[in-house]
Amino acid sequence: MNFSFKEIATATMVLFAVIDIVGNIPIIISLREKAGHIHSEKASIVAAVVMIVFLFLGERILSLIGINVNEFAVAGAFILFFLAIEMILGVTLFKEEDSSPDLAAIFPLAFPMLAGPGSLTTLLSLRAEYSIENIIVAIIVNVTVIYIVLKTSAKLQRVLGKNGITIIRKVFGVVLLAIAVKLFASNIQELFN
Repeated sequence: MNFSFKEIATATMVLFAVIDIVGNIPIIISLREKAGHIHSEKASIVAAVVMIVFLFLGERILSLIGINVNEFAVAGAFILFFLAIEMILGVTLFKEEDSSPDLAAIFPLAFPMLAGPGSLTTLLSLRAEYSIENIIVAIIVNVTVIYIVLKTSAKLQRVLGKNGITIIRKVFGVVLLAIAVKLFASNIQELFN
């Protein structure tokens, strides 16, 4: 075991920025309104499992099905793009009947929002630089933060009120749209190079 506080802190901060759980609060509240309830534990555990499995097997899984990391990221960018459109325009693209609490905890919350293309490709990049045990600790720290935010989303909704949430949802919808465009643009260039 090769634990390093510096590596853990750096990997935690990088993952925190990419996962952007604070920026996802409006989406979480929106999903909770659609589904009625979100299973915080299930979403956190699924996100952690997806990230840890991808850390060990990501490149092999993608190459096995003939997809490279860039193609995976472009596909994820499309999903983020449609989520952003929902937030900005107030339209519903994901069918309402698909929004059961069990399903909402897994899709689109655990994947692709929390353990999405951005965080999964980041994990592959971190693996090239840091020890696996330090990255796993960073994942656990981030999943703990995710769980706390998911559990307190109802309180946050009461504090912010309906108008506050609508404003934040629109602003973060634009931010999410920008992230989707950036993810798409940087990875589509790699595909053509």
